[in-house]
Amino acid sequence: MFTGIITHIGTVANIDKSGGDWKLFIQSSIAVDEIPVGASIACSGCCLTVIDKAPGWFAFNVSGETLSKTVIGKWSTGTRVNLEKAMKLGDELGGHIVTGHVDGLAVIESIKAEGDSHRLKISVPHAFALYMAPKGSVCLDGISLTVNEVEGNVFGVNIIPHTWTQTTLGEKNVGDSLNMEVDLLARYVARQMGKI
Repeated sequence: MFTGIITHIGTVANIDKSGGDWKLFIQSSIAVDEIPVGASIACSGCCLTVIDKAPGWFAFNVSGETLSKTVIGKWSTGTRVNLEKAMKLGDELGGHIVTGHVDGLAVIESIKAEGDSHRLKISVPHAFALYMAPKGSVCLDGISLTVNEVEGNVFGVNIIPHTWTQTTLGEKNVGDSLNMEVDLLARYVARQMGKI
């Protein structure tokens, strides 16, 4: 489990595509002695298992299923990645409960400066529109965000300066895709209401 609070930015150092799955190497300032092999790290919102490590980097296997459902398939050497270590029992829940199981891709429709912040309009596939609610939560590229308004399958989020500069959101452009995880509570409410 994760909180959607980004603690580090990593960089894709290498991608080995020689097998059926990718082997992804990410450079990071996360202390390798804090993360055992077999542990989980959310990489731009996608929960990946550490399979190898050395000072300054971690390696992960990425399956064809993950490549088809996330933005990881578009990554290349030099891509910057939001990173979050898995929660420990007793950690502060500063964002919202995030599993690292990406539901699909969202697309940035517009970016507008608003005071010191930035207002983004995000579209999601129509099947996910029912999970979006004003003042509800959504996780985009691993970042826990509050939904401001919803119109059809498009919703708005306000990005404060800290989030804009301390995550990869400030590097995104209109038309870019983001890993999206819908709010866990919204998923179960929709299930109980017979909406899925």
